[in-house]
Amino acid sequence: MTAIKNIAIIAHVDHGKTTLVDKILHHCQLFRDNEESGELILDNNDLERERGITIVSKNVSVQYKDTKVNIIDTPGHADFGGEVERVLNMADGVLLLVDAFEGPMPQTRYVLSKAIELGKKPIVVINKVDKENCQPDVVQDKVFDLMFNLGASEDQLDFPTIYGSAKQGWMSEDYNKPTEDVGALMDAVLEHVPSPKVEEGPLQLQITSIDYSSFIGRIAIGRVNRGEVRENMNVVLLKRDGSSVKSKVKELFTFEGLGKKKAESAEAGDIVALAGVDGFEIGDTIADPETPEAMKTIPIDEPTMSMTFTVNNSPFFGKEGEFVTSRHLRDRLFKETEKNLALRVEETDSPDSYLVYGRGVMHLSVLIETMRREGYELQVGQPQVIIKEVDGKKMEPVETLYIDTPEESSGKIIELVTQRKGEMLVMEPRGDVMHLEFEIPSRGIMGLRTQILNVSAGEAIMAHRFHEYQGWKGDIPKRMAGVLIAHDTGTAIAYALNNLQDRGKFFVGPGDEVYEGMIVGENTRENDLTLNVIKTKKLTNMRSSGADDKTKIAPKIELSLEENLEYIDGDEYVEVTPKSIRLRKIHLKEHERKKYAKK
Repeated sequence: MTAIKNIAIIAHVDHGKTTLVDKILHHCQLFRDNEESGELILDNNDLERERGITIVSKNVSVQYKDTKVNIIDTPGHADFGGEVERVLNMADGVLLLVDAFEGPMPQTRYVLSKAIELGKKPIVVINKVDKENCQPDVVQDKVFDLMFNLGASEDQLDFPTIYGSAKQGWMSEDYNKPTEDVGALMDAVLEHVPSPKVEEGPLQLQITSIDYSSFIGRIAIGRVNRGEVRENMNVVLLKRDGSSVKSKVKELFTFEGLGKKKAESAEAGDIVALAGVDGFEIGDTIADPETPEAMKTIPIDEPTMSMTFTVNNSPFFGKEGEFVTSRHLRDRLFKETEKNLALRVEETDSPDSYLVYGRGVMHLSVLIETMRREGYELQVGQPQVIIKEVDGKKMEPVETLYIDTPEESSGKIIELVTQRKGEMLVMEPRGDVMHLEFEIPSRGIMGLRTQILNVSAGEAIMAHRFHEYQGWKGDIPKRMAGVLIAHDTGTAIAYALNNLQDRGKFFVGPGDEVYEGMIVGENTRENDLTLNVIKTKKLTNMRSSGADDKTKIAPKIELSLEENLEYIDGDEYVEVTPKSIRLRKIHLKEHERKKYAKK
């Protein structure tokens, strides 16, 4: 039997997790010398590469000194916590990657707390020691303090530390003595990560991830807890609700390198992929039919936010998208729930709208962006936090908010956060920045990032994570400014935009197509204003000197999908198509808006 080590790599967003996996793959000579592999090998979909984040956990496997090392790359963002929690069940040890300059960050804390709860022992990897002004020793102390505060055991606190630079491709036990490769880290994995605990007994395997192949359908991924799984073996699927279904393993794969390799059998401790078992969900157990025994189900974090997804019914409906009907939308959303565990979809009274629940704006925006790239057209309503009632009291989700900002803008930021019912917990200088911590309702965070970036001239760094449900905090002031709404359908004209510049900032530029009821800008005042952006200049046969000077128009403001979702109000939609993202009022005609405003 080959020795096996299962490790998960956990870290905050952008601390170099995926880059480190690249270097491990190269060190273990997974690629031939003449093979082009590129960078960020595991972030294999366009969205992950563009955003520089890992969204879906990935499995790879390398062979190092007669040991098979299964590596699981996990998402670092709290919105994808559902992914992290499950995959940690497959690992026996974790590599905790920390930036030598930034130290442990909010998301590090979130993911690490999950690993400690599950009793995993970490190897701490302090990355980016080649950065200027970094303090690897101070960061190591901070990791120790963090683990102590999270209730780590003595064994967990006695963690080994490896220093290095994943970008430069070296790891060492002493950051003053760079090496040539990442061998020191791999040696630490062999030495400190325990081999899988193998129980005696018949087959038991818990499904922790789902893959999909257009040839063989849904594939279950999980770790063999005990016993042995073989191809064409009769098994029983034990479901979360206690029911059981007889089934058969038609094909069996183990992980090798970046792909899967067909296998005849796999023993306890290895991570495998199974095809042929139907109707499974994450958390179900595949067991021996003679003595079926279910494993403890995986707890899944509850969604904290909901949005209305509806078919696109704007005047530009169907011009850019391929999938536009309510049936397309319904099938796609329910298909997503099969593998996206933290997502829930509910049907509404209208056949064209669905309520989608997720872990945050980021979680839901990734789904919207993916659908948009697949050719879907849809409209999305304002994100709403999920309110609970406990003992007759109204409860709402509260988050811990962390902001690092230049000192001169800290006063304005504190004012912004307290206006949104935030309470300050910590204020301390860290180097040349001020570190602030608050408790704030999830409602208060929506749209806050844009304001904080504005007052700090783009220098503030903001992160937040779910803390707990607390009593309702009262009303939070809405968006300060009203919006500018197009009066007619047509093409925006430079002449009209130029004459209206004193009214506010525009989201459209000359030549952009607009329709009646579409939001074309932000008003300088609090009220909404309807205006004509397609008005052309009256032509006369007289020319006055200077009348035809070129107009100077401020460039249009382009918001990202997340910024749009956080920007809209309750009576507005974000229209999303493969080529465009537009803002619009739900009621396009002005007399309809006035009628509904009175209600």
